[in-house]
Amino acid sequence: MAIYWCSEVIPMAVTALIPVLLFPLFKILDSKEVCTQYMKDTNMLFLGGLIVAVAVERWRLHKRIALRTLLWIGPKPAQLMLGFMGVTAFLSMWISNTAATAMMVPIVEAMLQQVDATRTATSTAAEAGLGALELVDKGKASELPGNQVIFEAPAIGQQEDRDKKNVYKAMNLCLCYAASIGGTATLTGTGPNVVLLGQMNELFPDSKDIVNFASWFGFAFPNMVIMLLVSWLWLQCAFMGFSFKKTWGCGLERKANEQAAYELLQEEYRKLGPLSFAELNVLLCFLLLVSLWFSRDPGFMPGWLSLLSAEDEKTRYISDATVAIFVAILLFIVPSEKPKFNFCSQTEEERKTPFYPPPLLNWKVVQEKVPWGIVLLLGGGFAVAKGCEASGLSEWMGKQMEPLRTMSPAVITLILSLLIAVFTECTSNVATATLFLPIFASMSRSIGLNPLYVMLPCTLSASFAFMLPVATPPNSIVFAYGHLKVSDMVKTGFMMNIIGVFCVFLAINTWGRVIFDLDHFPAWANMTHVDT
Repeated sequence: MAIYWCSEVIPMAVTALIPVLLFPLFKILDSKEVCTQYMKDTNMLFLGGLIVAVAVERWRLHKRIALRTLLWIGPKPAQLMLGFMGVTAFLSMWISNTAATAMMVPIVEAMLQQVDATRTATSTAAEAGLGALELVDKGKASELPGNQVIFEAPAIGQQEDRDKKNVYKAMNLCLCYAASIGGTATLTGTGPNVVLLGQMNELFPDSKDIVNFASWFGFAFPNMVIMLLVSWLWLQCAFMGFSFKKTWGCGLERKANEQAAYELLQEEYRKLGPLSFAELNVLLCFLLLVSLWFSRDPGFMPGWLSLLSAEDEKTRYISDATVAIFVAILLFIVPSEKPKFNFCSQTEEERKTPFYPPPLLNWKVVQEKVPWGIVLLLGGGFAVAKGCEASGLSEWMGKQMEPLRTMSPAVITLILSLLIAVFTECTSNVATATLFLPIFASMSRSIGLNPLYVMLPCTLSASFAFMLPVATPPNSIVFAYGHLKVSDMVKTGFMMNIIGVFCVFLAINTWGRVIFDLDHFPAWANMTHVDT
């Protein structure tokens, strides 16, 4: 399965179904137990999050949030780049990184083209008068008199042309990087995070919900913010030089370009119109989901879960998955239009229409938009992990790494994070997490190290696919626009991998130690749980 997942000879979701066939044949697990892995609590959590994301995308709430934020950030180049990165990362926390990138790239492209047109028209107007600027704005540059011809890039100057290309590269790269980084901040933001939760529940059933939405957010969100800021600085230095005064904008020409970008964003926002009833309901459902996730069992204080179960009760009947499915069901009930109760004043035509308006989502939309393959991929990964545990393979592989006992835990974490960051460039991040996390869990147990001390940074590192266009869909999307070369992505992405690994190393050795009590070997990791 590992070979098929890495080579993708057949679709990864189809490969994920292999355990259903082979495990019963080889008497590793019975068929019922294998199939149970495909319907785990973790899969339902991810499915509920995907359905909420579909509703956000369907009613274009994400675009309204993005444009409103960019208008608030400001039009200067460095501000816009930081704004685009922040918005893309925020959207990627809740919807797929592919959808977040696909929505943001056209906005960036339109803005940069408008800035170019304004710059060209401004330089022409200085010689030809205001009439030339008006013709360019209307797309009628060909109507200019012979002595007012707008010259192409060679006339602008090689340095200015090079700066223009660098801006295009920086603006495109910042989107795909921010999409990958943003998904790490929430438990449902990207596949590896969900894989970690599933592996913890499977390999360490006594871990008592130590990894939940609130605890993960408290650990991963600060790391995301730091990574975004450092990545922004790196892209500024790599493509726009060290002159931050120039980057932040100054002078008349820069102001004209900034105004063009700002007006384009305003025009795009105006096209959305006022906030609709459907958008408002989706926003309320989304806020309900997030608030219920955070307040269920925050850890530093009693959550609403404590009101529904006794303190000494070991079994917790309500999980984050319960909340996700509850809100997902609400989306099939909450109306997308205001119900009309004024029966007396209704026309004959209005009386023929159903009293209750259509809901925010219907099953046809969900069938088309939800990536069902990723649900099967997660299930296949959990089945493989269960099979490795039942057969003793995970324990054997963990013992082969016992020589690492002589090394410092911090060094072990750093080496394994770098290994995962390199490996994930060539294969799916979900497959990477699925293959390595059970091995690292057994290794940690065999050398007396808290499993989360290794599993947490490796989970985050599985999302650091920055170097190749095929490494992750956001990279492929921005590469398809033609502004980037493979060499650009490799050189910039290599440094991004270093930044990511060291940011995670900082997080796991500071606030991560406190949140997950990583300095002690936990009681829940003492025994290997194998069903008989």
